[in-house]
Amino acid sequence: MEVLKFSGIFAPLLFILLQAFRQFFFLPVGLICLTGGILFGAVAGTLYSVIGITLSSVLFYFGMKSMPKLMKKIKRLQRKWIGKRMPFSVGQIAILKMIPFMHFHLLSLCLIEISSNFKEYTKASIISNIPIAIFYSSFGSIMLSLSLITSALLLVVLSVLFYLLRRKEWVIKWSEFFEEEAENREKQRMPA
Repeated sequence: MEVLKFSGIFAPLLFILLQAFRQFFFLPVGLICLTGGILFGAVAGTLYSVIGITLSSVLFYFGMKSMPKLMKKIKRLQRKWIGKRMPFSVGQIAILKMIPFMHFHLLSLCLIEISSNFKEYTKASIISNIPIAIFYSSFGSIMLSLSLITSALLLVVLSVLFYLLRRKEWVIKWSEFFEEEAENREKQRMPA
């Protein structure tokens, strides 16, 4: 924070670069957005955060496309945490990004899966990054003083929004359907 404070006109650029490469420093997105709100104010902090988070998402996209083995590992982790039945909508992903303990790049992987190309991914990424940037940048100074009741109420509201913004369709691939059916038959055949 001290480096950014005394960087003058280069502070926004340093902040955007910090936001873009924050995953290498193991810094949470919300913390960086909070810092942006404190240092630059709500409007400028939001703008710089959206740019930085989107750059981070674009780097993740190209990283995953260039390293298929790593993408398979992350997809396994994603199936463990999120499941594989119902893809999230962009609105649901935006809400999940606002929850501090949700892994940002697992949600970016969800965006890759629901996007047909890079342009669509980038658009969905920007749309899903705007709420987290606005939320944390605007409430940078207030977030630290929220009471437990207010925090719990906020989580309840986010949970209701998450449910309301879900996709109304289920996609089950032909191979997955018959794979589960074969597993169920196999379980029934095994003696107890």
